[in-house]
Amino acid sequence: MSRITPLTGFPEWLPRERLVEQQILDVLRETFELHGFSSIETRAVEPVDFLLRKGEIDKEVYGVRRIQADESDADQMALHFDMTVPFSRYVLENAGKLEFPFRRYQIQKAWRGERPQFGRFREFLQADADIIGRGELPTHFDAEVVLLIADIFSRLDIGSFVIRVNNRKVAEGFYRGLGIADTAGVLRAIDKIDKIGDRVREQLPDEVGDEQADKIMALAKIRTSDLSFGERVRALGVEHPLLDEGLAELEAVMQTAIAAAPQGVVLADLSIARGLDYYTGTVYETNLEGFESLGSVCSGGRYDELASDGKNTYPGVGVSVGVSRVMAVLLRDGIADVTRGVPTCVLLAVGDEAQRAESNALASSLRSRGISVEVSPSAAKFGKQIKYADRRQIPFVWFTQDDGTHQVKDIRSGDQVDADPATWMPPEADLRPRLSHPHKENS
Repeated sequence: MSRITPLTGFPEWLPRERLVEQQILDVLRETFELHGFSSIETRAVEPVDFLLRKGEIDKEVYGVRRIQADESDADQMALHFDMTVPFSRYVLENAGKLEFPFRRYQIQKAWRGERPQFGRFREFLQADADIIGRGELPTHFDAEVVLLIADIFSRLDIGSFVIRVNNRKVAEGFYRGLGIADTAGVLRAIDKIDKIGDRVREQLPDEVGDEQADKIMALAKIRTSDLSFGERVRALGVEHPLLDEGLAELEAVMQTAIAAAPQGVVLADLSIARGLDYYTGTVYETNLEGFESLGSVCSGGRYDELASDGKNTYPGVGVSVGVSRVMAVLLRDGIADVTRGVPTCVLLAVGDEAQRAESNALASSLRSRGISVEVSPSAAKFGKQIKYADRRQIPFVWFTQDDGTHQVKDIRSGDQVDADPATWMPPEADLRPRLSHPHKENS
């Protein structure tokens, strides 16, 4: 067999790690549904021209073509780099069958041709939730998304987090008030402030003068956990109707967050821009405290013009959780684990190979009641079968006695008791693997 060449940027988790990921996905699904979102799935590929119509991401998109493709097939399809653009297409195609405002969540793989590094992958799992309207979508939905983010990370319980909120209208209105034409260029520069700090000043468009740059940098450094950001922006002496509109929307979102989200987790941060051009209003980024260098693990915002069929416009607001990015931190630093490394709750011991058919029938009976069961792979001595269960972290071993009665052994405590196949249930905590937090248990 030829030597396998590893591919970087395409994570493949070991079984125990995959169980951690599945537990996280269960929390995400439950939280999305508690907030009224319905699940959908879109195709993996989209037309290239559709994917590239918004934002500067063309260098990162993976094209798809048949190996034996002719010229007519070239460069027509590409793997989606996020869920929002495919979702906009889905809405346009199915608008007549949907009820608006439409609330959907979507947990799927996405692909970007980024340079692989810790927490950044070429293939990654995202969990998105969006609310989309027909014609209009009130801004109170922007605040609902903040509460959704806060609920997700509170339920995941993987550490302290901060949700940073801004409004693109604030930044764009401010830049227009300064007389700057290339507002998109300024936004793209400011979007890098977390990575390169004050050096973003050097990347501002050439038209920006020193006095304008001073005010742009001053705006980007405003961060408050209350409503005082409005006064601080106005104190910079810049005026524009779009700026006023953005401040009003941001104040409304922050008012809801202050009243309903856990104290101190939401921050008005006027440096948040989001690099994709389809965002038009509120924008969000979420960071895990202590892992700021990882960047945002949950981001999104308002997009008023992404989906339109020429007659109707479908504005939306949503957020994306970078599941693979979160996993990278949890696994590297031992922040999350599972209570056991396999789904199996019970190992059925086999005393004789002639009894294997009866053992499989018993396993089916237990499984019908929601108990995960594995039949022992061999009829070795019971001591060896118990050791097999211990290595696999299976908590219970089931024995069928010669007289047809049954006993079950908890191999952690050594307790062995009589059991009725029709009624026996393990403790709720042992029924299936659960997410655990070693960093808390060891503190």
